Amino acid sequence: MKERLAIVVGGGPAPGINGVISAATIEAINEGKDVFGIIDGFKWLSEGRMEKVIPLTIDEVSRIYSTGGSILRTSRENPTKDPKKIQNVITALNSLGIKYLLTIGGDDTAYSASVLEKEANGKISVAHVPKTIDNDLPLPGGMPTFGFETARHLGVRLVQNLMEDAKSTGRWYFVVAMGRSAGHLALGIGKAAGATLTIIAEEFTSTGSFGEESISLRKVCDILEGAIIKRLTTGRDHGVAIIAEGIAERLDPEEMDELKDVERDEHGHIRLSEIPLGKILKDKVKDSLTKRGIKVSIVDKDIGYELRASQPIPFDAEYTKNLGYGGVRFLLEGGSGAMIIFSSGKLTPIPFGGMLDPITGRTRVRLVDIESESYKVGRKYMIRLEKEDFSDNAVKVLAKASNMSPEEFGKRFGYLV
Repeated sequence: MKERLAIVVGGGPAPGINGVISAATIEAINEGKDVFGIIDGFKWLSEGRMEKVIPLTIDEVSRIYSTGGSILRTSRENPTKDPKKIQNVITALNSLGIKYLLTIGGDDTAYSASVLEKEANGKISVAHVPKTIDNDLPLPGGMPTFGFETARHLGVRLVQNLMEDAKSTGRWYFVVAMGRSAGHLALGIGKAAGATLTIIAEEFTSTGSFGEESISLRKVCDILEGAIIKRLTTGRDHGVAIIAEGIAERLDPEEMDELKDVERDEHGHIRLSEIPLGKILKDKVKDSLTKRGIKVSIVDKDIGYELRASQPIPFDAEYTKNLGYGGVRFLLEGGSGAMIIFSSGKLTPIPFGGMLDPITGRTRVRLVDIESESYKVGRKYMIRLEKEDFSDNAVKVLAKASNMSPEEFGKRFGYLV
């Protein structure tokens, strides 16, 4: 019997998944291996069920590299929550004769892969291809995670359309972009589209602008309101603000009744899609302005699900072909227990332990470095209240636009700078 390789996809969709599946399948078959696809992530294997494992052929995968979604589907099933589930997965893979396992997913799937590799005791060789549109995995050389560039590309097009709509109709859009742990996608979209401003959670960390671990809802609202007022002083009644969804996870619970009973996923994360962050911000900012007689039209909009299953742009189509090929070569050459990354023109395996936080045991998160030149350039082109806006002459103009006295305006918004 030929040696067998299985492919499994975990976490949320990302453009390029099918490219990895295609390249990995073709390379493994060309090397004399049988290839099987595991449907729905670890969902069925965790229950010890094997009927959702299907053979893959070159004819089936040769043209899927440019398509969106995942032909194997995906799920957030977390087998590491229960030792029995982990054992079920290993037993099922052994029963199927799987010698090699290629996992595709984000940090949670990477962690599951590392646990499986350890518990398999050498019977199954495991490699992981990192994937997430959030771009929050610490890949060497600053390489993006696959799917990010496609998601940003489509996000920019959507935001540019909203910017034109905002200008044409005289309204503001509060756009919440995906990014649980890091603000790369929100910032990447906002910066490339030329949005009025972008707010990310990293601004509020101990190394950020405000030096806080929890995020004040009032502060986020005041940043937005300040930008609206500043635009009004230039005769512009419109704009687009991009807000990273991860802000919702770190808002002060005392200010957010919506967080108290919010649903969590299999990995214990708050389901951010259940928190109407854009609407909450819109209602509070609009209410504040209305109380002072300022009429502004604001529309809240979420961007995320539209981006995840998109057809990959050429960058990700090529990138994922490299990664799928590299994952199989690593396994067939005797490797195991590593993530496959592509940096400086070379495919390189990074041991699971090399990307884990020694304290949490989980994959480290790559945050936006707000001290970087890239962030500083983006920040320079945003419309936000700055220190110079509180000089005597400038604050008078802003105060007049906000229907406040200069003293009231300084007391209300001065802490932001």
